[in-house]
Amino acid sequence: MSLASAHPTLDPLVTIAVPCLNEAQHIDACIASITGQTYPRDRIEILVADGGSTDGTLARLSALAAADGRIRVIPNPARFQAAGLNAILREARGDVIVRMDVHCEYAPTYVRACVDALGRTGAENVGGAQRARATTRFQRALCRALASPLGVGGARYRNEDAEGFVDTVFLGAFRRRVFETVGLYDPKAITNEDAELNQRIREAGGQVFLSRDVVVHYVPRDSLPKLAKQYFRYGRGRARTMLKTKRWPGFRPTLPFFATATAASLLATAPLQPFTLPAALAYGIATGAEALRVTRGERDLAPLVWLIFPTLHFSHGAGFAVGAVRYALFPDWPAHDERLPPREPPHGA
Repeated sequence: MSLASAHPTLDPLVTIAVPCLNEAQHIDACIASITGQTYPRDRIEILVADGGSTDGTLARLSALAAADGRIRVIPNPARFQAAGLNAILREARGDVIVRMDVHCEYAPTYVRACVDALGRTGAENVGGAQRARATTRFQRALCRALASPLGVGGARYRNEDAEGFVDTVFLGAFRRRVFETVGLYDPKAITNEDAELNQRIREAGGQVFLSRDVVVHYVPRDSLPKLAKQYFRYGRGRARTMLKTKRWPGFRPTLPFFATATAASLLATAPLQPFTLPAALAYGIATGAEALRVTRGERDLAPLVWLIFPTLHFSHGAGFAVGAVRYALFPDWPAHDERLPPREPPHGA
């Protein structure tokens, strides 16, 4: 199935899918980034799923939609991002679905690069690296930590120089047939919905491609408490995906859980374990040395990076443990993933 439109001289119709909730301060910039794309204006529709905003977001969206007929607002009573994306997909007319998040900055060529990468590679989903853009000291330190294998375990989608077929990408641009064959997003997923969908794509024989040409930046968390909360949710979502799919996610994603479980066991039995202190010292030395390595040229960030490493590891590990218990006892995923109905073939085909 090619990306050719019904008219062979036209680019494929693209649906921009944007879930949002209480984004009055950011929605104008997001929509401006979308309307400023170099892709042909008449080949884009913009669908925004609002989860019941109460801060003026809906008023801003109404004004933006009045000024640009391509913009439509879709209600998302379930509020979750995944449910909002599904609401968009049910209304989408595009042959390509490009997911965008409000808190990101997109290169003007973002949509064009996504469509070109889909056509060039034959992949079912393409995306770019998750490039962080820091404005505060803490965010600069976090970017250094995330660039380290100790921070994210060498995830390829964090490396802006990487390119090729991968397990998952940031956000994503999909052929419509993905949602007709492997199904929509898991509507109850709070996090990890992208990785879970990409897993289904790969299990169905499709491919996911990471392209250097697809350029997007996001704004990372700006404090340790916010970062801890984020990675706790990530770990919990990872455990839910594992239990839903009955697939072990591999060593790298579960390493924080094993590190957390080991640390908790050592602390609980410290009087009986002579190697508790050496293990803690080894961890501290390893993360401290890595903090120094990744902050060359900006050494004042090293203490923050040193604190960020255990925040990433133990928040994710604790979230994974909580999620494993929670969803083993009370699974909440549907028995079958909903699919989009196949489109009718063109008349005369």
